[in-house]
Amino acid sequence: MTEQTDNQPPVSTAIIVDGGKVLMIRRREREGKLLWAFPGGGIEAGESPEQAAVREVAEEVVLEVKAVRVLGDRVHPNTGVHMTYVACEAISGEAVVGDAEEIAEVAWLSHEEIPTYVPYGLFGPVQEYLDATLVRPA
Repeated sequence: MTEQTDNQPPVSTAIIVDGGKVLMIRRREREGKLLWAFPGGGIEAGESPEQAAVREVAEEVVLEVKAVRVLGDRVHPNTGVHMTYVACEAISGEAVVGDAEEIAEVAWLSHEEIPTYVPYGLFGPVQEYLDATLVRPA
């Protein structure tokens, strides 16, 4: 497992389910194997993971969300960064690229589309949450 570097702040990511789909973003630059990810970014001093997730979503995809609950945290096996995963609920707005320097594209994915965008699988608690909340074909 990769150790987190001292200069890399912990990251909070938002898991936003709306209309039976989950929001993902495509970053302009790969982070290791990672290309598609959930919106999120570094947790700033004095900020909780929930506050960081809400702020990052507003900055990256111009969507207003509220944090519902923390799904879990871990040191990411591909990047070595400490990650917190926060379930969020959309309040207002439409997801668009808000930070064109970092984000290339946004997509709302159905349950069956996730493996195409994230072939290496999701963090267990995130997958469990999506299995329980996303609309799946009968």
